[in-house]
Amino acid sequence: MHSDQTYEITVLPGTTRDGKKEGFDRIVIRPGDTISIVGPTGSGKSAFINDIEVLAQDDTITGRSILVDGSEPPEEMVRDPAKKPIALLTQNTRVIADLTVARFLALHIRARDSEAQQLVSRTVNLANEFTGEKITEQMRMSALSGGQTRSLLIADAILIGQTPILLLDEIENAGINKERVITCLRRYQKAVIFVTHDPYLALITDRRIIMRNGAVSAVLEPRGHEQEILRTVSGMDLFLWDLREKIRQGDLISEPQESPKKTGVYA
Repeated sequence: MHSDQTYEITVLPGTTRDGKKEGFDRIVIRPGDTISIVGPTGSGKSAFINDIEVLAQDDTITGRSILVDGSEPPEEMVRDPAKKPIALLTQNTRVIADLTVARFLALHIRARDSEAQQLVSRTVNLANEFTGEKITEQMRMSALSGGQTRSLLIADAILIGQTPILLLDEIENAGINKERVITCLRRYQKAVIFVTHDPYLALITDRRIIMRNGAVSAVLEPRGHEQEILRTVSGMDLFLWDLREKIRQGDLISEPQESPKKTGVYA
């Protein structure tokens, strides 16, 4: 576990595919920060978060370096995944171990036995806030859907791993309630970076990193008219989530639906 320790991550620039310096001096990621990474396919989005995950030291193709609390990370943090303050979840995250949910989570818990069951239950309950497909402790990990798996792993990172920094690579199509995930991450003061094509995630984050030609071309802070657009997009996103859950449950959509512009916490 990482206990309650928080970390500040600094990304130092590398180079574009043409060998030019990236378009920023440094990007500092602090507890509670939310950042989205956007750009065309092949623009270097996943490479950016991979550099953070491996704590690159000018030893990857991008030439970037990562500082932890302003200094080069210690060797044991770089080499030992258990000591990294970072968790990376992707769309392709799957758990093939034929374990129950409760057993899988118990393997991650480094606490007294008297606390283990309570923490397992809290983690499953938190995961169920993120997904419309209910998870139980007796389910097999290998039988969970993609949305259930990623919801559980996010809850695991928050409560059991107590991971300060989460890197989420294109999770928007995984049946996860994004608004609830972001609200929870902010409540627990996690720093989170989303690689995304989703306009809602791009608009709701504090900063937006624009990728082109394998490098960062700009770092934007949404303001002004974007905040008005966010209120509309937030309502639409919640509207679609509710509609998806009704269809999943086999309901017939016969009643008039509330206007998307009047739903969502930002309306």
